[in-house]
Amino acid sequence: MTATTHTLKLDQGTVDVTVDLQGQERGQRGRPFLLLHGGGGPQTVTPFADFLAGQRPARVFTPFHPGFGGTARPEWLTDVPALARVYAQLLEELDLRDVAVVGNSIGGWIAAELAALGSERVSSVTLVNAVGVRVQGHPIADTFPLTPPELARLSFHDLSKFRFDPSALSEEQRAVMGANRAALRVYSGPHDMADPTLTDRLAKIDHPTLVVWGASDQVVDVDYGRAYAQAVPGAEFRLLEGTGHMPQTETPEQLLPLVWDFAESHTADSTRN
Repeated sequence: MTATTHTLKLDQGTVDVTVDLQGQERGQRGRPFLLLHGGGGPQTVTPFADFLAGQRPARVFTPFHPGFGGTARPEWLTDVPALARVYAQLLEELDLRDVAVVGNSIGGWIAAELAALGSERVSSVTLVNAVGVRVQGHPIADTFPLTPPELARLSFHDLSKFRFDPSALSEEQRAVMGANRAALRVYSGPHDMADPTLTDRLAKIDHPTLVVWGASDQVVDVDYGRAYAQAVPGAEFRLLEGTGHMPQTETPEQLLPLVWDFAESHTADSTRN
């Protein structure tokens, strides 16, 4: 794993983005993936990035959303659409093409916004238990007042494998968690993890899109996930049994073939054919 920091210039200002890279030993032949983490921070996806790069010929780029993982967030960067523009610029900076974008939770929302921008560098998008839309009768759980153990009960199918002991955290880890939470609150906006205007943008997405959902998710339920898929033209929906809000953590062996096979079936070459 190699971490680098890139200074990106956008119309609003500059931003430093730290990116972990797994699978770089495969050189230019590795299939590029942009893996976008959720509100728990980059550690919720980096093991899956290692797994994907270890099991398939992939180069997996995992950025830290500015403000997460001890990184800085510029004052102008305050919402998910702006963050999506940051990552569109990152793909330009890295000169990546035929990129498979995968995002979990708020990372899925960012991935959806990135797809709505229509970047030609993106070949497919996979949304894993994504948030961001409003679905009547299926509200997103308000996670901000919850303690980590309470959030875990909503997030995992088998909680016994993911017990969390807050007392084991160092002061530095507590500080990072607090900063992650503060950044998440900024990005989530006034409607708490949803944007009423997102559905209109989803209808304009023309990238191949896969929506994957853990059947036991109590943060955003399965019917919410089905509605998400229905909002994207031509999107496919896959349900994963025995997993919750973070399949990449709880059942990575189920998620990996879905992510890889969808990406491989929607490369730039396959799209042209």
